[in-house]
Amino acid sequence: MSFTTAQIWIIIIGLGLGSYLLRLSFLGLIGGRDLPEWVLRHLRYTAVAIMPGMITPLILFPQATGGALDPVRLGAALATIAISLWTKNATLTIFGGAAVLFALHFAIG
Repeated sequence: MSFTTAQIWIIIIGLGLGSYLLRLSFLGLIGGRDLPEWVLRHLRYTAVAIMPGMITPLILFPQATGGALDPVRLGAALATIAISLWTKNATLTIFGGAAVLFALHFAIG
């Protein structure tokens, strides 16, 4: 699928406008008001909901393997989850997961 230059610019402008309107709805229209507690409670889970959605396809269908399940990435993901649950420390989780990824990469190949 190929797009013309005009179509690409229309897509870019449309995405920029949509992004601006989403931010305006929170910052411009209700930014100066206090939000109800139930809204604030739900907003705290936004990153927790978005991160797995971004990371899961990279683990289950990595482009480096042509979309096939890779035991190295799957093992590193499981180790990262275990480290996170055990330590409750984001820094240790990141570095521990990276260490397991590199170790499994060199051990398994």
